[in-house]
Amino acid sequence: MAKIAFILLCHKDPDAIIGQAEMLTAAGDYMAIHFDARSKPEHYQKIRTALKDNPNVCFARKRVKCGWGEWSLVQATLNTLSTAIDTFPRATHFYMLSGDCAAIKSARYAHDFLDARDMDYIESFDYFESDWIKTGMKEERLIYRHFFNERKNKRLFYASFNAQRKLGLTREIPHDIQVQIGSQWWCLRRRTVEWILDFTRKRRDVMRFFRSTWIPDETFFQTLVRHVVPEGEIDTRTLTFLMFSDYGMPVTFYNDHYDLLLSQDFLFARKISPEAHELKERLGALYADDDAQFAISNEGRSLFKFLSGRGRIGRRFASRFWETESTLGRERELMIVVCKKWHVAKRLLERIRQVTNVPAMEYVFNEEDTALPDLGGIQASLGKRTRHRRALMRMLFDYYETDRLIVCIDPGNLDLLQDFCGDRSTTKLLEVQCEFTDDYLIGHAMRVGLAGEQTPMETLERLLPTIRGDMTFEADRIRDAEFENHLVMRQSADPDRNADLLSHFLDLPVEKTQKIVEHEHLFAD
Repeated sequence: MAKIAFILLCHKDPDAIIGQAEMLTAAGDYMAIHFDARSKPEHYQKIRTALKDNPNVCFARKRVKCGWGEWSLVQATLNTLSTAIDTFPRATHFYMLSGDCAAIKSARYAHDFLDARDMDYIESFDYFESDWIKTGMKEERLIYRHFFNERKNKRLFYASFNAQRKLGLTREIPHDIQVQIGSQWWCLRRRTVEWILDFTRKRRDVMRFFRSTWIPDETFFQTLVRHVVPEGEIDTRTLTFLMFSDYGMPVTFYNDHYDLLLSQDFLFARKISPEAHELKERLGALYADDDAQFAISNEGRSLFKFLSGRGRIGRRFASRFWETESTLGRERELMIVVCKKWHVAKRLLERIRQVTNVPAMEYVFNEEDTALPDLGGIQASLGKRTRHRRALMRMLFDYYETDRLIVCIDPGNLDLLQDFCGDRSTTKLLEVQCEFTDDYLIGHAMRVGLAGEQTPMETLERLLPTIRGDMTFEADRIRDAEFENHLVMRQSADPDRNADLLSHFLDLPVEKTQKIVEHEHLFAD
């Protein structure tokens, strides 16, 4: 009978990981865990302590700091596979999972399913001929070298890319491989995994090539499986059920999706909402139920497409998601930098990016040209962003696959602050209070259209008290709102005091935040 070694890549929610490991191994299967080296050490220690007496659980011998789109995700998978191969000699299949996945069939059903056919299950489509990539880079992912993370170092990523393109610094794809692409959620037989690990040791040229491709987790295993396994032994599909919205974002499943999930022709599903406790409990009980029967209708994707499509022709069965006051997510943390001097806040964010990997965006609701990913059009204008503010922020959390996000907001947007601070998510405010010289206020008046180049000085002098009073009024309104987790960082304050405040805001050691606030030009105009 099939015995599955689950390869779990995760970075958060230690309690859910512990529960997932205990549930899957209770059926006699195995689990090898890679917990992101960037994550909190106490979370990793909690998982290890809770599972140390479980002989069916092991941990990757070498942990990696992972980043979306990077080789690090593939390296973490290879490290975990290598550990699992050595630790679990009886494992017949290796199944890739994330912390957001859950079983939607019983263990017995899963084992019978894998026993029925001697196959590898992995999406594997020709990279150049298929239309798997809908938008963005395609050939450029492969023929240019990518050394920077597009999400964390966007400027460096595109500077490197544009320089290579301008200079014609392309490279050849290894001549004997045909690059494939597909979902990273696969289930491979033991023999296949052994062949792949052996291939990685022998073919250093191929390894060098993939290490500098962009988003290699969608191409590496997909290509190598095709290279080492006969085509007749590959089923080009994933056994994990997932759907995407019109905006290209993963659809999240909640408590009321139980019956829908069970009827799909898949063994697991993602993403399960962290708040869907009832759904997780029912699926956990189902996995241990050897007598469970399943009627497969497999209508999930077509049903979703039909129902969500009604809104496009003016027919709806419920409010669209951005028209409801749904939460950003109880487990999420939104950190808001509030500052009237936008250049100071941007400078602060740039310093924060240098010491953390928390996604940080500038004045999303104030500047039309703020750099944002393509979210299907909701990000297209300031009006849309403001109207659908919670939907926009939820999509940004999902896009960056994170539970922590930093955004800048002008102090005049009290309504936005009240909305976000009223959410069930954890919201922190860092108000950066700057000193305003007369020259700065005159420049501000010109930038917002209150004055022009030809405005007489006496007129400007009459405006200055009003402008200064307006800025004081905005600061007073924020103070009077009595927001929780409201910290005030002042230009006039001692750097040690500001470093301590920033430490509480970012949950970072003071030694790191001191490097941020000690920047000599942080408050410069």
